[in-house]
Amino acid sequence: MKAIILAAGRGSRLLPLTESLPKCLLPVRDTTLLGYQLDTLQAAGVSEAVVVTGFLPSLVEAELAKRTGPMPATPFFNPFFQVADNLASCWLVREHMNDDFLLINGDTLFEEALAAKVIAAPACPIAVTINQKGGYDLDDMKVTLSGTKLTAIGKTLTAEQTNAESIGMLRFMGEGPQIFRNKLEQLMRTQDGVHAWFLKAIDAIAGASTVETTAITGMRWAEVDTVSDFEALKANGF
Repeated sequence: MKAIILAAGRGSRLLPLTESLPKCLLPVRDTTLLGYQLDTLQAAGVSEAVVVTGFLPSLVEAELAKRTGPMPATPFFNPFFQVADNLASCWLVREHMNDDFLLINGDTLFEEALAAKVIAAPACPIAVTINQKGGYDLDDMKVTLSGTKLTAIGKTLTAEQTNAESIGMLRFMGEGPQIFRNKLEQLMRTQDGVHAWFLKAIDAIAGASTVETTAITGMRWAEVDTVSDFEALKANGF
């Protein structure tokens, strides 16, 4: 299983911490956010990783170059990161979506058991990793479910439409990579394609074919969007 990590952004909501440092290189324990992700994925059995870079790419490349261990981690530079959102990052790296893979936001931390559960979940073309909780805020990537199937995903879903949130980790297997690549190509040919999140592609796919979910409620994970998120990492076990 390959992992593709989307880490091109600066993380402007983390300023001043990201004034001269990409978000993915913020310190976590004795490594960085990216280092923690890669260590966890390696421990969970992932065979290789591709890291999409953008802001200050040489710093991320240096971080990857000093890594040791059995899992190779290769940088892929997105020169358009300042003017395009992460659907474009996915489109640029689509040639690496040629086999089963995980797609992970560069600001999502997770425990080894969570990654292992996602990898080992029942086979299906596309599975979105979800968390369920008592309430959801405007910044959550909300999900509508029909049983275990995802029927809609987006930040603007109403409370009545929301059954869970996406944690920023998806698994693609079998025909899933090609389905996703086809939708990326279709959306990138539209006027708003470069300004869209890749989950817009998942929302569109869910309207035409089955998108499954893997629930990890109660397992340890965190999303680092803001300074307060970063400051809360230790309290959350990271």
